[in-house]
Amino acid sequence: MKKPFLLLPLLFLLLLGLLIWHPWRRDSPNPQVTTSAPPPSPSEAIPPAAAPPSLEPVYETKPASHDGIGKFYMGREISQVMGHEGIDWLERDNREAEEAPSEAIAALDLKPDAIIADIGAGSGYYTFRIAELVPDGQVIAVDIQPEMLAFIDAQEEELGLDNVTAHLGSVDDTQLDPESIDAALMVDAYHEFSHPREIMTSIVSALRPGGKVFLLEYRAEDPSVPIKGLHKMTQAQAIKEMEAVGLAWETTHDFLPWQHLMVFTKP
Repeated sequence: MKKPFLLLPLLFLLLLGLLIWHPWRRDSPNPQVTTSAPPPSPSEAIPPAAAPPSLEPVYETKPASHDGIGKFYMGREISQVMGHEGIDWLERDNREAEEAPSEAIAALDLKPDAIIADIGAGSGYYTFRIAELVPDGQVIAVDIQPEMLAFIDAQEEELGLDNVTAHLGSVDDTQLDPESIDAALMVDAYHEFSHPREIMTSIVSALRPGGKVFLLEYRAEDPSVPIKGLHKMTQAQAIKEMEAVGLAWETTHDFLPWQHLMVFTKP
């Protein structure tokens, strides 16, 4: 008669075990049951991921030299800009004798249907001479000064050409369409660009694969070149800056009286 009383404690313990280990509990090890974990304490919080390195170019600001703007890029101080007031100097009669631009233009070796952008075209001195070599192509004269572009428009009308386009850019963008040009030319202008990395990035974007960049600058290696120091560039500096935007140096022509013509390629 005492056995039923002994079963009561056993039944109680069995029921308690079921309550503790039943799979409907939130802490059940059943892999099919998902639960929301409580937020970690401040000491257990996961630190935020490190921000990716900035892709913006790094410029330095220092006291400006006599002909500079006090802004430095890859160790080079950017020079002051020649404004539209300098058109007469760009169009001077003795420029061929001093710089032999006809020889530089011949070295570009352009196809008749090439599309080339003259970046920092100024008065269009090179623009119109190149236009003769690409009768089935186009020369896009890019400048940030409306006065320069107005001069180019007037010259184009006077010469009766139909393969020259005056194009307004900005200090940090050529505003050219992606993969729209075969080549880009910069004649004694690049050293004046206030945003060289951004401008070159936009040029690389505008170039078709295999496109060329022709960089014509006064030779800084030659102290006899009668040009102010900041308006010259060494080959080593030019290669460093062009490689920074993904261009590969191809060759340098040193047959001109004062300048070197450096050629770079977009892979």
